[in-house]
Amino acid sequence: MWRCSAEGGCCRDCSACHPSGRPAARTRRTDMRIVAPPRSACKGFESGHGLAHGCVTHTQRSTGKMGDFPEVSGVIMPSPRYRKPMRRRATKKTTGTGLLAILLASVPFHSGADPTLETSYNSYGYPGLIDMPVALSRPDGELAFTTSSFAGQTRNTLTFQITPRLSGSFRYSVLDDLAGRTGTLYDRSFSLHYRLLDESGWRPAFAVGLNDFLGTGVYASEYIVATKTITPRLRFSAGMGWGRLGSSGGFTNPLSVFGDRWDRRPARDAGKGGEVEAAEFFRGDAALFGGLEWQATERLSFTAEYSSDANPDETPTAFERDSQLNFGARYAIRPDIDLSLRYLYGSELGVQVTAALNPKAPPTATGGREPAPPPLRAETRVPRVSWPDSVEETTTLRRRVADALAGQGVRLHGMRRADDTVRIEIENATYTHEAQAVGRTARVLSRQMPADITQFVIIPVTNGIPVSELRLRRQDMAALEHHLDGSWRSFARTRIAAAGAGMAPAPERYPRFDWGLTPYLSPSLFDPDNPVRADFGAQLQARFEPAPGLEFSGTLRKRIIGNRDEATRRSNSVLPRVRSDFSLYDIEGDPALTDLTGAYYFKPGRDLYGRVSLGYLEPMFGGLSSELLWKPNDSAFALGIEANYVKQRDYDQMFGFRSYDVATGHVSAYWDMGNGFHAQIDAGRYLAGDWGATFSLDREFNNGWKVGAFATLTDVPFDTFGEGSFDKGLRITVPISWLTGEPSKSGYSTTIRPVTRDGGARLNVRDRLYERVRPLQKPDLQDGWGKFWR
Repeated sequence: MWRCSAEGGCCRDCSACHPSGRPAARTRRTDMRIVAPPRSACKGFESGHGLAHGCVTHTQRSTGKMGDFPEVSGVIMPSPRYRKPMRRRATKKTTGTGLLAILLASVPFHSGADPTLETSYNSYGYPGLIDMPVALSRPDGELAFTTSSFAGQTRNTLTFQITPRLSGSFRYSVLDDLAGRTGTLYDRSFSLHYRLLDESGWRPAFAVGLNDFLGTGVYASEYIVATKTITPRLRFSAGMGWGRLGSSGGFTNPLSVFGDRWDRRPARDAGKGGEVEAAEFFRGDAALFGGLEWQATERLSFTAEYSSDANPDETPTAFERDSQLNFGARYAIRPDIDLSLRYLYGSELGVQVTAALNPKAPPTATGGREPAPPPLRAETRVPRVSWPDSVEETTTLRRRVADALAGQGVRLHGMRRADDTVRIEIENATYTHEAQAVGRTARVLSRQMPADITQFVIIPVTNGIPVSELRLRRQDMAALEHHLDGSWRSFARTRIAAAGAGMAPAPERYPRFDWGLTPYLSPSLFDPDNPVRADFGAQLQARFEPAPGLEFSGTLRKRIIGNRDEATRRSNSVLPRVRSDFSLYDIEGDPALTDLTGAYYFKPGRDLYGRVSLGYLEPMFGGLSSELLWKPNDSAFALGIEANYVKQRDYDQMFGFRSYDVATGHVSAYWDMGNGFHAQIDAGRYLAGDWGATFSLDREFNNGWKVGAFATLTDVPFDTFGEGSFDKGLRITVPISWLTGEPSKSGYSTTIRPVTRDGGARLNVRDRLYERVRPLQKPDLQDGWGKFWR
């Protein structure tokens, strides 16, 4: 039957892959062979994943029944950004009839299929048993939030399955009654978990991990662990830990055979925080741990483990540790929500709640709820034989095209004829994938253009700048609309190049005024007095575009409810307080004019893009910002330069300024790594006058989800920077279309910083060029081409 080979399935309807687990072959960007099933047979095309993942078919013989396809077998060759599918973890069968019979007999069976074990999260928020780890991973791309509590210790963890093998966790813990400390410790820590080997035959899966390698060291530990599936419902894990995971039942480090330095674990200065203490890794005593997991029913599972954690900071002040054994039960309230109860260390009860979501599995129906695209008009039914001769008729045709495009969520920016070709500039105001806007435009042109127009050149525009031009033949549109391989063939026949100079805009396009009244949510995290603060209110946004590339915009906010203005802690920074005084802006800035700017966007060369912005650029700074970007249309690399002169705004966020001013700027390098990963380096001068570089890595999903991390290192010493040692954080973007199923380019973005200080602080400017230009160029168009016919 038809199946999709997208990692984990590109939609809920495609539940299996090609037997090999991957497409039969891969291609380079210049090698595109097309042998494929009909796009209607694979939901991957409907969800926009067809080109990004590739689809694999099994041979199916026609039975003559309605809905059967003729015998065909083939592969849609993946794009250069093909994402390697995550293999399903198959149930491993032991060899030896007698042993297999004994193992199966030891587990109660019921009628119907047996429930299979899920990989659960432990109390630290990464794949594990209760406190101990396992050598398994969660589904690729999954985001999970866990909160666990026992004996006055609460751990809140956000975990992202970065790749099929690698997961990263950020943890915020509230710890009471720690030995040698007074009061409550609010601790931030990071973990990494990497699956080295998959389970195969008699070989178990193996994984390695680091805990609290970038924090105060309360949970600092390392481990290597193996996991083996005994039956579909029973699994065993065992491993060796160091640091905190080597504190109970420890023995001489086996790695000491490589030198005495492995026997000693350096003491960490808990007051530093934020520094990678690599000299500690896998040093000092080691200890063994292990455990069993049993899936009793489809929803209920039980766990028992032997812990190698002596809880040195929690005992004896927080609780009495009477045993190394822990026991737990986990109940799946829903497929994405678990509740766990534990009996820990022979003396304590614990509880944990886990909520998970996967950007690849939207909560709405697969494929979205956008209106169906207009059908193509047969060539014999075109409204005219030739292009109109009079200005009036040409104007009428242009307005008819503009109205038809507006009905599809696309704006007409400009249109003109050149021989047998119509060139049209469009602005995508609706769709996540630019390719979908291009496809709908091509359909409109097929219906509206006279018969002597045989080619369409569609030019996506952003901020008045033409970026790419896509040349399509009209006859290809008619031939491929219902073709078995329409999406791939249409892409292969489309010529994509960098756009030249822009054409004169349509008279109806400028001037344009837009405004909107929307709600906003502004969270503030990790204040020890109140770890979660937030404001909710209304914001009025307006934008005026008098000419191509020129726009004026502003945002006015009014808080309705919230407590961000209740923060009482004040900055102790010895640097210019360019960010650490944020609470003063929260207190005095209500209402707040968060931005009010004029900006001009231009294209000085074929692969060059420019921006100049002036005004109140962000809540804390105003001034002048300029940027130049070099981004070839089909390149994975880009370079940019930015220069700013800004002054700090008054706390009330209205029209006044404070005395502090600074010149900042950066040179930026961008790399599209493929598989949805984007790397960026920004080197230059920051708002506090410090010099350094920011390193960023983001993963972008086909539906618009983004999850990323960044770290900034400057010439500010760690001790001078203060708590956290250097600026770092996570950032998440959730597209509105993922939540609603309705087409939309809007999304909610947030940045999570463990602590906000002044070193490494960069100016926040709207509409930086790279993220405006990249979605309109060939690599991103190719990734989203599965939406071309939608």
